[in-house]
Amino acid sequence: MSSANRVSGRQLLLLLAPALTLVLLLFGGGFAYSVLQSLGWQPLIGKTTLSLAAYHNLLFSPAYQEVFWSGLGFSLWVSLASTVISAVLAVLIALLIHQAAQRSRFWPFVLQFNLPVPHLVAAIGILFLLGQSGLVSRATAALGITSIPADFLVLVRDTNGIGIILAYVWKEMPFIGIIVFGVLKSLNESVVQAAQNLGANAWQRFRYIVLPLIAPSVVSSSLVVFAFTFGAYEIPALLGVRYPRVLPVTALFLFNDADLNSRAEAMALSVIITLVTSLVIGGYLWLRGLAQRLG
Repeated sequence: MSSANRVSGRQLLLLLAPALTLVLLLFGGGFAYSVLQSLGWQPLIGKTTLSLAAYHNLLFSPAYQEVFWSGLGFSLWVSLASTVISAVLAVLIALLIHQAAQRSRFWPFVLQFNLPVPHLVAAIGILFLLGQSGLVSRATAALGITSIPADFLVLVRDTNGIGIILAYVWKEMPFIGIIVFGVLKSLNESVVQAAQNLGANAWQRFRYIVLPLIAPSVVSSSLVVFAFTFGAYEIPALLGVRYPRVLPVTALFLFNDADLNSRAEAMALSVIITLVTSLVIGGYLWLRGLAQRLG
């Protein structure tokens, strides 16, 4: 039996080898090249000496440190707020749809209808809907709630990143919700009914039975959302302001600078973004492993 398992494992590895090789080459090669350029390796302009000057400039130099630290804080705020709001709404909506799905198959479709929509399209939709000249602002002006559309509450291209967060929540909440809904479908309803018969109210049934079962899925999918929102630039580039800017937008701005000397700082920002997301995910995996060993 063990020999058969080993053979099937080898066969699986061989089947996955082409895809894994492609991923390693694309991600690993790109990351290695980014690290080299962040260390100053730019032979096209005669720079072949490796140093940490770009990282030092980002962290401490007057030309970059304010942009970097404000961008880091803004990126963390946008990513954490988007992730937390998406996770909370996803759990609530998945619970409601789980109840409704027992009566109709239509509601699970509602949870996933916007998944194929690209993030750039979602950002444009938020801009047209909630911008200062968008549909909502024009509707409030037409109804007399505001005197002109420009008086509408600034939700897009604002310094608090509200428009960016709204776009991310609209896109990422269904992703988490589908995963939670899948876990809820596998839930043994007899356990919940038994708790109800023993006098547990709705909150107690959720806290002591449902939440422990869905928590691993919520956390793991939320980590994926955090990693994506922390490293993405399309939505912040379209819905954000010039200051503060999230780190990926700043990295792209420096990368496209006509002065190729800024390329090192751009790549250093990209490496820092990768390290932050890796540390967050690695920290979660370490804590989960520690909890499993202690438990």
